[in-house]
Amino acid sequence: MWRLVTYAVIQSMLLCGGQVFLKFALTRMPSFGWNKAFWVAALTNWQFAVSGILFGTCSLLWMYIIKHFPFSAAYPMVSLSYVFGMLAAILFFNEEVSLSKWIGVLCIVIGCFLIAK
Repeated sequence: MWRLVTYAVIQSMLLCGGQVFLKFALTRMPSFGWNKAFWVAALTNWQFAVSGILFGTCSLLWMYIIKHFPFSAAYPMVSLSYVFGMLAAILFFNEEVSLSKWIGVLCIVIGCFLIAK
């Protein structure tokens, strides 16, 4: 099962990276809309492209994971993305994280450890 944890950590990091680049891209684009200006801005934004590449890679790895590992063990490992999301919020967006959120993240890590054991 530790192989699953390794793959899950990589998959969660890719997922979080995709979300970070998507947020960076969206801050440099006009408000979301079903109009030409938004889609031109999206399709010419390198950060938006990187987010798509990361999401695609993440999805391919996820397909590998759920094909080769029990779903009951693999699916809870997706929650590791919350851990990386919390770290990304601090590192890239200068957000403050409360003690209660850190306790929640600790619970996620402990839960993943118990599932992998």
